[in-house]
Order: sequence, then structure tokens, then C-alpha cells
Amino acid sequence: MFADIATITVKAGNGGNGLVSFHREKYVAAGGPDGGDGGNGGDVVLVADAQLSTLTDFRYKKIYKAGNGQDGRAKKSSGKNGENILISVPAGTLVKDAESGKIIADLKKSGDRFIAAKGGRGGWGNVHFATPTRQVPKFAKPGQKTVERTLTLELKLLADVGLVGFPNVGKSTLLSAVSSARPKIANYHFTTLEPNLGVVTAGEAGSFVMADIPGIIEGANTGIGLGHEFLRHIERTRILLHIVDISGTEGRNPVEDFDIICEEMEKFNPALAQKPQIAVGNKMDVLYDDSLQKEFENAMKERGIEVFFISAAAHKGTQELMKTVASKLKEIPIPEFDVEEDDFESVKMAGKDFDISVQNNVYSVQGDVILKIIESTNFDDYESLQFFQNALRTNGIIAALVEAGIEEGDTVKLYDIEFEFVN
Repeated sequence: MFADIATITVKAGNGGNGLVSFHREKYVAAGGPDGGDGGNGGDVVLVADAQLSTLTDFRYKKIYKAGNGQDGRAKKSSGKNGENILISVPAGTLVKDAESGKIIADLKKSGDRFIAAKGGRGGWGNVHFATPTRQVPKFAKPGQKTVERTLTLELKLLADVGLVGFPNVGKSTLLSAVSSARPKIANYHFTTLEPNLGVVTAGEAGSFVMADIPGIIEGANTGIGLGHEFLRHIERTRILLHIVDISGTEGRNPVEDFDIICEEMEKFNPALAQKPQIAVGNKMDVLYDDSLQKEFENAMKERGIEVFFISAAAHKGTQELMKTVASKLKEIPIPEFDVEEDDFESVKMAGKDFDISVQNNVYSVQGDVILKIIESTNFDDYESLQFFQNALRTNGIIAALVEAGIEEGDTVKLYDIEFEFVN
């Protein structure tokens, strides 16, 4: 399936740092700790919006950062939380982790939300670390830091309206006539190799997305020409404008062309043939045989299909056609499409807790839990170092080092922190 794709970078706000502070008041010689907590960082949230139809806006803005939490304040006052940032995307957008390619969210309907980047937790102020034996804690917990994350947005419902027809019948010309899209237009077959998108505004009737879909030839359902690609593109549309060359300048019969394409769609997927269609006879400005128009009009009437005659090149009859399309779309519900369950695998923001590697009796320990412990430690404060040692023990790091064969006096390296192991 062809899709509108955009890549963005998101970063949640960092958590604010907890504060080391002590109560100061006249006639109170030894006030206790009163450092407040840091505020939480803001989230980056994707929100599905039914009013949007494309990912065009993400071509111009690609980086989104939420606000950082403020640091804690004295008198046990917490810092302000960072501002969330809301990013509107079209309903039907798939969200993928750019690194793994895994689908992490499917925003199917308007109002669906997904937290793409969770804000960091605010750090604790030193008031939390006071105990009967530690009455003057001179350390606090830093706020949680966040990392940038790259996401791929894929719009699975590509267009409301698909332009179908044989090559060179004027599909690209019509798209350029009624929208700001500028597809490649030339007088030879298969000029369009991939769909071109255009947003059509039909006055008070509303707006919609229209796709100029690659031309089809007989035998497309077996893969001839651009067959399978063409047919996959139109599966997602809600209504089809079936364009024929009514002029007869290339010696083709419009009714036969119409029937051939309908047959190819039926063979590929019977549901395609059931899609609402409007027949459009194009190139009226160069019509040389009025009988072709009459024959086509009668044939469509027999099939119960509404027909319009236009000249896309001369912009004649195009606006009336677009208003009719906009009106019909209001009566056709937006379809929902299932995604294979195997595609869904939530990407964990945190990796494995820690890994140990050994080289020349130096035991290197790395991992998310290690970073959190380091961030929470003031290495210039004795009580904070006791807190650090206890955190290594309670998180199973000391036991893992012993299991790995560490002995007293060996060196432990936690990123930039090195110390001798004493159990």
C-alpha cells in the first residue's frame, strides 16, 4: 500500500531536580530539611484529528520538544510541571518506531491519543531522605532525563477519492485543475508511477483528498503493467472517479475501456467493484464524434452510474463535479482497517536493567538502572554515598558482580565512576 509518510523527532521534557534546602527561621537554629520535589517533564502526545487528511505539515516541522519540569523550591514547594505538547495527526495514522520499524500505535479514529514520549519524573527533594539517623540529608534526587526518539508516521487511509482509468485519459490533468497538486503530465502512458495527492476544496461543500492513481491496462489483476500496485492503491479510497477519454482521438471506445477496468477490479478484489463510482467523460474540448458521448451516457444510465462530461484541460465542468463528490462523501463512512496483530509490538522506553562485562579484572556495569542510581547520587556527600551503596545492593548489582566472579580489590566501573569492590 502506498502511504503518506513523515519522520519526526520527539523529546519529552526532563524532570526537574529535587532541591537540597533547610528550613531557616528566626530563633530556629537547626531547621530540618525542606527541599521540594522537581516538577515532572511534559509529555509529547499524538492526537488523531478527523479534520486532517495528510501529513504535509510534518514536511516543515520535524522536531517536537515538551517543556522541562522546574526544579524544586524551598519550604517543601514542588517545581512546576513541564508543558505537554500535543501533535495533531490525521485519523488513520500508524506510528512506528523509526529504529525498529515496529508499530507502536494505531490512531484509528478522531480523538485517539498516544503518548509518544513520556516526561521524566521530577526528582525528590532532600526532605524525603530524612531519617532518625540521617536528620540532615545533604543530597536530593535529580530529575529523570529523557532522550530523543525518532518516529515514522504512516497515513494508511491515503485518499478519500481515487481517480482510475486507462493511461493518458487525463487523470493527472484533472487533479492539477482542482487542487494545488502538480503531478507530472505528458502525452504518453504510465506518466504517473505512484499516486499524486491533492487536497480539493469544494467551497461550502467541504474538502477532501484525491489521489491520481497509476493507469491500468488489461490483465492488471495478474500483475501486468503496474497492475497489483494500482489495485492496492484504490482499496483504501471511499469513492472512485472513473475517467475515460470521451474524445475518441486515440481510437479507443470509452464504454469498452470502462468495462475492462471494472472487470480487472472485480477479479482482483470483488469489494473494489462495489465501491461507489462516478463516471467522468474527459476531453470534451476535443470531442469530434458526438455519438461517443451519447453511447457512453446511455451505457452508464443502464448501469445506474452517474456521469459527468468535463474538460480538465479547459477547467470546464470540474467544479460541479467536485461539489457532487464532496456531497457524496458525507454519506459514505470512513472505513476502518485492521492491522495484523503480529505488527503490534510496543517499544519499551527502557532497555535491559544492566549488563556486566569483564576485562583485565575491571567489571564494567552499564544500563538504565545504573544511570538512574548515578543521577540520584551526590558523590561529595557521605550519606549520599551510603544511599548509593544501598541502591546497588537492592537492585541486585552487587549480587550479579559476585556471581560474575568479582573479588575484593577488583575495580568496578559504572560509566565514568570507578571504585574498588568491597563486599
